[in-house]
Amino acid sequence: MLIVGLAPGMHGANRTGRPFTGDFAGILLYRTLHKYGFASAPASVSVEDGLELIDCRITNAVKCLPPLNKPEPAEIRQCNGYLCGEIAGLGDSAAILALGTIAHQAVLRALELKLKDFSFGHGAVHALPRGMTLYDSYHCSRYNTQTRRLTAEMFESVFANIRNNLPRS
Repeated sequence: MLIVGLAPGMHGANRTGRPFTGDFAGILLYRTLHKYGFASAPASVSVEDGLELIDCRITNAVKCLPPLNKPEPAEIRQCNGYLCGEIAGLGDSAAILALGTIAHQAVLRALELKLKDFSFGHGAVHALPRGMTLYDSYHCSRYNTQTRRLTAEMFESVFANIRNNLPRS
């Protein structure tokens, strides 16, 4: 599984060296990854804490911390080649989890697919080329969880769906 987030967080990856480590979104993400067998521990505090991802990688739609945590369209386009390369390296039948609309659209652009053919929606599932599947979730940001746009149960339901549909290794 490849998880695609928005961008490195100021208090997360830019400081710790591991995506979502050290920022609020990482609390829910790593706890959920562990619950569904994608991480060796339920929390990550640094790149040296021993946590290992299992059959899972984490990347972002953009590579640099954007101003006000909202990347510009040009920045998203500029970084899309990196995401394209990461997706190209995935095996057939891989699962891709997009955390939010920007990540969802970045995945589609990387695959040269039309955005209008794949609407973002929390819990939505989209068949992609090479037997890959795109799963959508609201981003696990502090804002989304505090406003209850995304609850732990909603987030876990997406992971349960992914786990139930991934081929066993």
